[in-house]
Amino acid sequence: MKALVVYYSFEGNTRLIAHAIAEAIGADLLELEPKKEIGTHGFMKYVWGGRQVVLKRKPALLPLDKQPQDYDLLFIGTPVWAYSYSPPIRTFFSTANLRGKKIALFCCHGGDKRRTLEKMRESLPGNDIVGEIDFVEPLSRDKDASVRRARDWAQDIVSRLVHDGA
Repeated sequence: MKALVVYYSFEGNTRLIAHAIAEAIGADLLELEPKKEIGTHGFMKYVWGGRQVVLKRKPALLPLDKQPQDYDLLFIGTPVWAYSYSPPIRTFFSTANLRGKKIALFCCHGGDKRRTLEKMRESLPGNDIVGEIDFVEPLSRDKDASVRRARDWAQDIVSRLVHDGA
């Protein structure tokens, strides 16, 4: 089963988890990179990020170096912005033409994911969502435990799919 981990990371939390997943199951990595990334940090990142989510912005992305359509299983990860997924993920969902894929969803947040995973699931009709998980600030809150949890989760999904003959 050919797997790809697709993610966007602003501060590195989602990148940490994406790399742990890819390493655990031998998957390829695809980091979504906006053509114009914000340089805002501190409190203003929340204002800027929340505005982008509310306005349903779809920032232009740099060209993808891997094609999601070539993979059987996709792990898709995002930071939580304004209780939703990030604008680069919105762009990916609107341009990747994903149908009939097995997809596992993950997010990283500072305290409350709310409906982020549900909103991601709703944006991926015609796909089989095979798992969901969230992480609270994995870089600063027990990094090793978060990495182990991500690896175990990914390995469990792959084992289950292989066992089921998917």
